[in-house]
Amino acid sequence: MDFPINQGFSFSSSTRQCNYDVFLSFRGEDTRNGFTDHLYHGLCDKSINTFIDNDLQRGETISEELRRAIRSSRISIIIFSQNYAFSTWCLEELVEILNCRLNGQRVVPVFYKVDPSEVRKQEKCAFKEALAEQENKFKNNKEKVQRWRTALKEAADLSGWHYKDGSSEFKFIQQIIEEILYTKLNGIQLFVAKYPVGVNSRAKEIESLLNIKVDGFRMVGIHGLGGIGKTTIAKAVYNRIFKHFDGSCFLENVRESSETNNDMIQLQEKVLFNILRGKDLKVLSVAHGTNMIVEMLLRKRILVILDDVDKTKQIENLFGNYDWFASGSRVLITTRDRHLLDNLGKVCTTYKMTELDNCEALELFNQHAFQGNELEEDYSILANQVIQYANGLPLALTIIGSDLCGKPRSQWESAVQQYGKIPKEDIHNILEVSYAGLEATEKDIFLDIACFFKGRNKYDVVNILHACDLYPGNGIPNLVNKCLVTIGHDGILGMHDLVQQMGREIVRQESPKILETRSRLWYYDDACEVLTGSKGSDKIRGIMWHSPNRITVKLHDEAFKKMENLKFLMVRNVIISEELIYLPNGLKLLEWHEYPFPLPSNYRPQQLVVLEMPRSCSRLGKLFMKGGQYNNLKSINLERCISIRKLPDLCTPNLERLNINGCENLIEVHEAIGSLDKLKRWDLSNCKKLQILPSSFRLKSVKDICLNGCVSLEKLPDLSAPNLKILHMKNCENLIEVHEAIGSLDKLREWCLRDCKKLQILPSNFRLKSLEDIDLDGCVSLEKLPDLGAPNLKRLSIDNCENLIEVHEAFGSLDNLSVWCLTDCKKLQILPSTLRLKCLEFIRLSDCADMI
Repeated sequence: MDFPINQGFSFSSSTRQCNYDVFLSFRGEDTRNGFTDHLYHGLCDKSINTFIDNDLQRGETISEELRRAIRSSRISIIIFSQNYAFSTWCLEELVEILNCRLNGQRVVPVFYKVDPSEVRKQEKCAFKEALAEQENKFKNNKEKVQRWRTALKEAADLSGWHYKDGSSEFKFIQQIIEEILYTKLNGIQLFVAKYPVGVNSRAKEIESLLNIKVDGFRMVGIHGLGGIGKTTIAKAVYNRIFKHFDGSCFLENVRESSETNNDMIQLQEKVLFNILRGKDLKVLSVAHGTNMIVEMLLRKRILVILDDVDKTKQIENLFGNYDWFASGSRVLITTRDRHLLDNLGKVCTTYKMTELDNCEALELFNQHAFQGNELEEDYSILANQVIQYANGLPLALTIIGSDLCGKPRSQWESAVQQYGKIPKEDIHNILEVSYAGLEATEKDIFLDIACFFKGRNKYDVVNILHACDLYPGNGIPNLVNKCLVTIGHDGILGMHDLVQQMGREIVRQESPKILETRSRLWYYDDACEVLTGSKGSDKIRGIMWHSPNRITVKLHDEAFKKMENLKFLMVRNVIISEELIYLPNGLKLLEWHEYPFPLPSNYRPQQLVVLEMPRSCSRLGKLFMKGGQYNNLKSINLERCISIRKLPDLCTPNLERLNINGCENLIEVHEAIGSLDKLKRWDLSNCKKLQILPSSFRLKSVKDICLNGCVSLEKLPDLSAPNLKILHMKNCENLIEVHEAIGSLDKLREWCLRDCKKLQILPSNFRLKSLEDIDLDGCVSLEKLPDLGAPNLKRLSIDNCENLIEVHEAFGSLDNLSVWCLTDCKKLQILPSTLRLKCLEFIRLSDCADMI
């Protein structure tokens, strides 16, 4: 296999509509049932949305439907085979693809058992013969054939992949898939801004400082006020240059993401994962991570952007010294601290971000306030006044414009009057005007997120705030529309630092000097003063008491007595030395890591929505056996609570998530837990003494159950879970039998039974029509693999099944199976008599000594 030196390509982020990641162009007679089919299924298995024209009617000219598919793809892969040019259909596809290339589409040729020079020169080869035939066929349209000749030559000059007969086709396909997957995951251009006004000129200036055309190592630091657009510009620079490097990584929010050693380790792993194209490496310590980065990246020309750095140590932990970087590598840093950049010395060139000028500011404001429509004359004077107040700060212009959008002139006038009373430099007060325009419930939601819930999953926050009668289903989208809150692709709530500071300042101003009369406490020292001094009051709505280092504190046993209206209590890294005798019954969120005592005997958790007490001394029997239903409770996390021996009837009919991972002394789960019909995810992994599960399950909503490491479990009972998709039972070493009913879980997609060493009995009748992946590696007692009734199975792994003798005949007809591993099945004798596995890409049969 020959691969080009430069295969760099990116998924375009242009404004054209893209329905597909990849379009495949190929000659069906040559490769449809072999190479192309394997490539197509391999791409689809990696969630790469790929178009293949299996069902379209063919003719001499391509259909409008096919043209639309080509035009709406980010990348086209052209598979040149021996008879490609005999097809007028293929040649017309090729011309259309190259036309789309002019509009930003990436085009990558694959030369399958043909040399690129054959396609390029069209001499003494099948391509010469094919084009001669086409010229004879289209005697009256020589321009068409010439257009095809030109297109073939142009495509052959592009960088692509060359497969030579006799090479490993599987490895060749995996190389293509890996490159495209890496590009999709890590090469997608970053979203810069809804209206990137003033971005291009500043990005060009920084790109000039980085000067990627010259050798050597360069570092550039962008500094400036928060909200001035440093991150936005850094993203734009990244998009312009990342494809010129061997690897690239954009690390956002370094300051927030590196508060602890574990956070820094995660950042180091992210750098390695992104630059090494998806290789998932484990970092053991910060020092280990720094060395790994140096050792594994020192020969690569890389681009790394560190966003929002506030300590030199953060840079040192990632890179150590800078003398190891390969020539041509670039580092870009954004920070509010000019002094930090000065401390880096001559290695770093600095760039000061400037505010938008009046023209840019007016354009950005108009885009948000009038959604791109022309500025209405009646609003012109008011808009210019806003521009003056915002002082060229993009964040302020964005928030104010979004806030005023669609409002009548009278409200504009009122807002402008408020701005007129604020000093120009006081951005906090300018942003506070947007807060003032919120509804009462929206204000509470905003302040709760600013003080407690930034960085938390939206799912939990919505449930918690809904129980507080704040209607977050409507309020949070309104805050997003006003640019006060963001929601990440993973559902995490975000907020610009300045906006968060503004929200917290509003709370501080409620009572600047008397802490106990503020509605929310989030600063460790403030919370500590109130709690250790028993200074609480019914004004306090929430407390976040997170110590930067683990500390033991003596609290008065009635520290929370005066806080009847407390809704949220979040405690981490704080160990109390004496047992509490009171907690407010109105708590919606109780999060206390390593709480060392039973909860107060008079505490009633009927209003609780989320309970998180990992590594705590939780006596659940006393907590949940006080009568009544706990209808509000949606999520329980009791991870590594080693004092739990029996999981009682929780009386929580609406529970959706239950995490008891690592409860090493848990022996029994109450029968009633098997009837929680709202439960969606249940994690019982590493409950090493667990022996007794409910005799039957009626979990109609559960989608994910994890029993990994439940080494004492001998039998998996009837699991009536019609929507179960993922079942993990890895390392259940004493599991002997799986209940017959498991064979009827027709929504199950992934089932892991790896290293269930005593497993002998599987259901006799399987109907797992959705199953795609089953892992039976190390099931050394299993003697026969029955028919799984799994027509969609894609991956079957039965490595190290030392006593396996027979694989059912049905496995020979699995149309979708692409990977089959059966190494070290030393007694295997009977495989299916015929194998019709048209999608199989990889099979491993080594050390199957007795197979006949």
